[in-house]
Amino acid sequence: MNRDGKSSLAELEVRLGYRFNNRELLHEALRHRSWVNEQNARLRDNERLEFLGDAVVNLVVGHLLMRARADLKEGDLSRMRAALVNESYLAEVARHLKLGDFVYLGRGETQTGGREKNSILADTFEAVTAALYLDAGFDTAFDILEAYFQDALEKLEDLRWHDDYKSRLQELVQEKRKAVPHYRITDQSGPDHDKTFTARLTVGDITTEGRGKSKKQAEQDAARRAIDLLEKPDSP
Repeated sequence: MNRDGKSSLAELEVRLGYRFNNRELLHEALRHRSWVNEQNARLRDNERLEFLGDAVVNLVVGHLLMRARADLKEGDLSRMRAALVNESYLAEVARHLKLGDFVYLGRGETQTGGREKNSILADTFEAVTAALYLDAGFDTAFDILEAYFQDALEKLEDLRWHDDYKSRLQELVQEKRKAVPHYRITDQSGPDHDKTFTARLTVGDITTEGRGKSKKQAEQDAARRAIDLLEKPDSP
C-alpha cells in the first residue's frame, strides 16, 4: 500500500464515511512521532490533534450517555463514560477502521508491531477524530462517532452494571467505614401477583429503606439510598 498516496487516504475516507476538505489534517492525524523524527522535513506529529480528539470523544460519549440515561447521576455517568472512553475500546474502533494500515510509523515502531499496539491505535483514533471535528464541525464528528459507540452503549445497558448498587455500596463502605451492609425484608404488601417489598439496610450508623417488586429490587433501592448519603460532600 502506498501510505503517502492519494488512493490510501481515499480508502480511509471511505471507511470513515467522510471526504476531507483539508486533507493535510488527515495526514497530520496519521503521523506518529516516530515517523516524524525520522524525516528531514519540518512536519507536525499527531499529538496535538490527539489532545483535542480526546476532548471531542469524551464530549460525544458524554452527550450520548446523557441522552440515553436521563435517570443517572453524575457519578454513574462518569463511570459509564470511563468504561467506554479507554485505550482498549478506542483501539478496537481503530482496528475496525484498519487505522493501523494508514498510520505513518518509524522503522523501529513498525518492526516492533506498532500497527497493532493499543496505545498507538487509540491515540491515532483520537487524532483522526480531531481532524474530523476541525474539518467538518462537531455535528458531523458526532454523527460518525455515534455509530461506533452505539453498540457499546447498548452492551452496557444489557449488563446493567451501573444499577448494581449493592456491589458499589460494598466497595464504598469497605473504603470509608470498614463495615458490612446488612439487609432485612421488613414488609410486603399487595396481592401475590403484584407484591411490593420493603428492605431495611443497616451499615455502620446509616439506616435506609428501599422498595421494589422483588426482594432484590428492594435491597438495591435501599443500597442506592445509602450511596446517596455516603457520597454527599459532608459525608465522613
